[in-house]
Amino acid sequence: MAKQDADCITLDLFTASSKIGRPRTNPLSREQQLKINKRNQLKRDKFSGLRRVELKLHKDLVKQLEELASERAMSRSKMIEKILQNYFVLQGNK
Repeated sequence: MAKQDADCITLDLFTASSKIGRPRTNPLSREQQLKINKRNQLKRDKFSGLRRVELKLHKDLVKQLEELASERAMSRSKMIEKILQNYFVLQGNK
């Protein structure tokens, strides 16, 4: 039986001791997997009509946002989105 280096799933019959931990199921490195997952997430977001927006806020304001979001059982980003939607609705009524 010849050893095949490309076979990542079959146990290595030629090693003296087994490796500790969970067996490797993906031939890509963790760094490559993260890049692919991030790229796929961005594609899904773009397809859903989502756009990325970054802003810097003071830590006190972030704390208030987190408290309000936890009271309403939603994420901080969803809370910001809700606040902005309410603002634009109010602006449309004026």
